Amino acid sequence: MTTHQTTSLLVGLAVLVLLARLLGALARRLGQPAVIGEVLAGIALGPTLFHGAVSDALFPDSTRPLLSALAAVGVAVFMFIVGLEWDTGLIRGSGGIAPAVSVSSIVLPFGLGAALALFLMDRHGTGDRTAFMLFIGIAMSITAFPVLARILTDRGMTRTPLGVVALACASIDDVLAWTLLAGVVALSGAAGPDQWRILLAVPYLLGMLFVVRPLLRRWADRQASLRLSPTVFAGLLVGLLLSAAATEWVGLHYIFGAFLLGAVLPRSGTGPLRREVHDRLGHMSSTLLLPVFFLVAGLQVDLSGLDAGGLGDLALILLVAVGGKFLGAFAAARANRMPVRQSAALATLMNTRGLTELIVLNVGLQLGFLRQGLYSLMVVMAVVTTAMAGPLLTWLLGRPAPDDLLDPVPDVGTGAAVSPGEKL
Repeated sequence: MTTHQTTSLLVGLAVLVLLARLLGALARRLGQPAVIGEVLAGIALGPTLFHGAVSDALFPDSTRPLLSALAAVGVAVFMFIVGLEWDTGLIRGSGGIAPAVSVSSIVLPFGLGAALALFLMDRHGTGDRTAFMLFIGIAMSITAFPVLARILTDRGMTRTPLGVVALACASIDDVLAWTLLAGVVALSGAAGPDQWRILLAVPYLLGMLFVVRPLLRRWADRQASLRLSPTVFAGLLVGLLLSAAATEWVGLHYIFGAFLLGAVLPRSGTGPLRREVHDRLGHMSSTLLLPVFFLVAGLQVDLSGLDAGGLGDLALILLVAVGGKFLGAFAAARANRMPVRQSAALATLMNTRGLTELIVLNVGLQLGFLRQGLYSLMVVMAVVTTAMAGPLLTWLLGRPAPDDLLDPVPDVGTGAAVSPGEKL
């Protein structure tokens, strides 16, 4: 790197971090997740405003490959943390309602999204018709577990019956969505001439579940006190990078390997260790690496030429995304005898897409499933569906978050009601 490139990169990163923090804080003051402001910071520094003059000045073409590399590391760390927080205990604690709501809230928007793809094919389609339809279906089915958890935490709802069910549904949604995306990536031949490597994904998965996971469990059991020493931290980073590299090499995507390593780390007896990992990696990721990812995503968003046709496509995308997810979740919740108001609140939470949607969209853009125009519209959809969650929850449940506003949630297995204050 030349002195000019280094200076441009460092100054640009400083501006990005400052703007992301300012807009993130503003978003929180307005009752929104900070990620909304951070995404808008990335879009503001992209080509949408001032015809790209700001982005060209701060981030010349010579520095953008470096930004993409930083963004990839940030996404890998984020997916590792998502895997680290994924807890099957949530599913067991939610009763039978979570699997039903999760499946319904994926199947309906997936089907509607695939149908919408047929309509969008002429203007936005790519060469692979099947991959385009499947990808749009997946993009409509996403729920962002981390953002949903943040909303529930801010409203004091994480230990309420509704909060537990929502977290369980989102965690199942995450796994189902990543599995579907992995299948689409594999079927599309994204690995090119080395497509045979995709066959190695199965033994890799089995090895992580039945070899690496038990080894980690035995290692954790032998430790008198599990703390995040420099050696343990370095070992986790090495494992994260190698696992991400492995799934990238076999032709999936590095996000799957990063998520999988976090998911196979043992839960029992490792709470302090996982909290330390989350704190150390999370702070660097949320402060620097993820804003870089939002910038890289924003550099691909160009809404300056949006015309009436584009607005019509955006309206259809929002209708399918919001309607499909809401109706799927609401119908399943009501079928499991959840009260109307809580069913609507759960369906609203399941519409939260946030950063997870942006990651999926970027995978689609990188692998050629999306063109830039449709990608830009889908990013707007991700922002809108995330921003609407807070106001709708306030309308449905009142201000955060007295328990007396939450009706009891029926236990599907026994028919007994769980009191709002009960810890699940």
